[in-house]
Amino acid sequence: MIVDPTDKRLPALMTGIEGIGAGELSTRVPAGTEQDSLSAIINSFNQMAQDLQRSQEQVQTRMKTRTTMLTDAFRKMELMALTDPLTQLRNRAALETVLESSLTEQGVNGSPALLLLDLDSFKSINDTLGHPAGDAVLKVVAERLRDTVRKIDTVARLGGDEFAVVLQDTPAERAKAVSRRIVAVLAEPMNIETTELSVGASVGIAAAMPGDSAADLILHADTAMYTAKNKAAVKVALFEPNLLNARRLHRVLAAELQDSIENNEMVLHYQPIVELATGKLLGVEALVRWQHPTRGLVMPDEFIDLAEEIGAMPNLAAWVLQTALARLRQWQQTLELDPRFTVRVNISATQLQRPYLLDDVQRLLLAEGINPSALVLELTEYSMVTGNEWDLYSFQGLRKLGVGLAIDDFGTGYSSISYLRTLPVDGVKLDRSLIGGPTDGGASRPFIAAILQLVKSCNLAATCEGVETLEQAAMLTELGCETGQGYYFGRPVPAADITSSWLESFQGAPWLAVTAQP
Repeated sequence: MIVDPTDKRLPALMTGIEGIGAGELSTRVPAGTEQDSLSAIINSFNQMAQDLQRSQEQVQTRMKTRTTMLTDAFRKMELMALTDPLTQLRNRAALETVLESSLTEQGVNGSPALLLLDLDSFKSINDTLGHPAGDAVLKVVAERLRDTVRKIDTVARLGGDEFAVVLQDTPAERAKAVSRRIVAVLAEPMNIETTELSVGASVGIAAAMPGDSAADLILHADTAMYTAKNKAAVKVALFEPNLLNARRLHRVLAAELQDSIENNEMVLHYQPIVELATGKLLGVEALVRWQHPTRGLVMPDEFIDLAEEIGAMPNLAAWVLQTALARLRQWQQTLELDPRFTVRVNISATQLQRPYLLDDVQRLLLAEGINPSALVLELTEYSMVTGNEWDLYSFQGLRKLGVGLAIDDFGTGYSSISYLRTLPVDGVKLDRSLIGGPTDGGASRPFIAAILQLVKSCNLAATCEGVETLEQAAMLTELGCETGQGYYFGRPVPAADITSSWLESFQGAPWLAVTAQP
């Protein structure tokens, strides 16, 4: 092929080649009107440039699509990393980020406030209704929290039954008002798997102070929440520096409680249960105490929840049952007990879920040579009513074994007539709030009479706890209550105090000579 060096198309072609080499794929070379070899080369070059440009555009389109996909995937992964999968709330990592940002960019109306809230008795819901029901409760709680606070506020789930709310530009007093509203909203009944539940919550508040970090606020709110949770009448607590000492004590007690059983620091005290018609001693309730080496005798309301929290409850419960049965065997061998004498032991919803509960009870009864009918297990009204199929299996197994079963704290708001007729129990223990103490009236006499009549119609025996006066004993006797328990009959005493002379003190029933006032 011969090309004229003076052909003007040749420099244009060379320029086009350089342009393509430089990445300018839109370069095109005019072919002119000639029909020669150079025109053919130029046309081929232009076609090549067009193909390259089209390929580049396709590559760029694919790259853009893939970049968008990767960006979306990254955002989703980032969102997943900051979102609680169950409730779709923010998680702990996201909460800390929001807190740090809020502390850095404090609004003109004030600093942020952090609320930490923990659901009351949530473990019992999981244990009795099952984890799916527990998850459903958490979802309802999340929804109610979102609906209660503003859009500028942040709601997070930190794990388990613990939630957090960051209130933007919120002074302490307003944070307390919001917290009280949250407690009220969460307490409204919710229907979970055909069961109506009311969920309580304890809220700790930390109002940001100059120099506070996110970690500081979380620690302070958690400390306040611990205070709210451990004081029955308090549902909302604002952090104060002196609360840190109580939290440190909590941690110390938790560590000490783990070793308390091995160190023989747990003791049982026994409170008498008296037949109201005769005054005879028909049994005792075993009540655990912690003989702390430095704090003295610690009552169960100060450490039972802590034992549940740190997972020490199974060992503690097993120790209580074993110790109570061993003591009963000693009494049967050395004292003259009424043939109907029983030892009552409290059992938690958590224990009902243990697969080996029946085997453990049977093994201990055989080891001590105790007739099963001499043992009565008391279960809270809540755990009896809201129990699942496994609980029912445990109930029925214990009944077949011959162990007595009673509903404890009856009248606290969970039971119904249908439950009383169907639950495999022998009796109920009326809650102390029904009769009150010497200074408060409790429920009215007609109301107590109606409850006792209901219990009797279900062929169940009734025990009333919290009896503190002669008049209360007289009233309960007139209304047909079989047995009573309370300070009037005797305070809980150590095992060493239960002697023949102690038994002889339960002679006669002076309340029978009293006409109870209507």
